[in-house]
Amino acid sequence: MTASALMTLFCLALGFQQVAMKAVAMEIPTLAQVALRSTMAALLVMLLMRWRGIPLSSLLSHARPGALVGVGFAAEFTFVAWGLNYTLASHMSVFLYTAPVFAALGLHWLVPGEQLHHHQWWGVALAFAGMVIAMAPTPTRLDEPGLLLGDALGLLAGLSWAATTLVLRSSTLSEAPPEQTLCYQLVVAGLLLLPAAFFMGDLQAIDLSGPAVASLAFQTLVISFGALLLWFALLRRYKASQLGIFSFLSPLFGVLFGALLLDEPLTLNFVLGGIVILGGIILVSR
Repeated sequence: MTASALMTLFCLALGFQQVAMKAVAMEIPTLAQVALRSTMAALLVMLLMRWRGIPLSSLLSHARPGALVGVGFAAEFTFVAWGLNYTLASHMSVFLYTAPVFAALGLHWLVPGEQLHHHQWWGVALAFAGMVIAMAPTPTRLDEPGLLLGDALGLLAGLSWAATTLVLRSSTLSEAPPEQTLCYQLVVAGLLLLPAAFFMGDLQAIDLSGPAVASLAFQTLVISFGALLLWFALLRRYKASQLGIFSFLSPLFGVLFGALLLDEPLTLNFVLGGIVILGGIILVSR
């Protein structure tokens, strides 16, 4: 019950993530948001490791898989940041959280005890059918040609997230402290994305306002530090497939927040496709 309650809070926070980024994109470009929050959260995790007596030198013990999850994490949020320039926050929420389906496919082949059952294969097929429906051309999409690109970038973000889960569950990182795993992700993401945001001019374009500071603080403290630390702690104790059942809550929260707070429109095919995708995720995660 404790894990269920924590996963619900985790999904609630992540469902609000895309809305928080999209809402202040004019003040802080999305790539700069990810770069700054990753760097600041990395410093917080290092302080936490020091407080808990985990030496920073221990990061060398899992350097190779740590670098891989860091690159996957950086790729995930680069695709999220890039995609939000074209698509809606509600769309990004749904396509990003196809990650459990992709992860389940990879875990089936790589990790003993995570093999897919008959009904889960139906869930995979259902999820992919939902993607086709949700991304199908409509009159609205014809008016916004960039929307399809943004949705595709959301899928790539989901694939990147799934890849980090595969590396985590199939390497020595599965037994590492959650602080150590998160530190790999945030440090690598900061090292890669901060220079990229600078050379692209995104850091120079920052115009801080009250809402922008609040959004960046939320993303740093709640998402990059608290929520992800909680995710890795739970992933050490429970199977990814057990936790995955809750993943369908995040896109639901994301769509709800996008419609209520950003006044985003919802097309019929996107709603139908989203429902089919969620049905597939539930079958895969049972």
